[in-house]
Amino acid sequence: MNQTNTQKGAIILTEAAVKRVKALIRKSEKPVLGLRVGVTTMGCNGHSYLVEYAEEQKPLEEVIHQDGVTVFVDPLAMMYIFGATMDYVEDKMESSFVFDNPNETGRCGCGESFSVG
Repeated sequence: MNQTNTQKGAIILTEAAVKRVKALIRKSEKPVLGLRVGVTTMGCNGHSYLVEYAEEQKPLEEVIHQDGVTVFVDPLAMMYIFGATMDYVEDKMESSFVFDNPNETGRCGCGESFSVG
């Protein structure tokens, strides 16, 4: 079975992120197990974070259980986000999950994409 220890897992969620994950799961139109975090190739710096509903666990995914929520980490994203902290921020203009990622070597000015060295 995959690792489930939140202290040594791929990512750690802040209290705000846990609260938002719980709210999103409650609002889902279909039954979901949690959220999936991945990385896509796009943007001016090469990579972008992807957060989506997870209806099932996919092979080789890292499973993070923290404070009553489950987050699945795409195995192809592991080398890009291992050790990151996932937060949720909300202000008058926008709301989104944000990542404090020690692996990032650059980030675009708009904050939509990042690069790793």
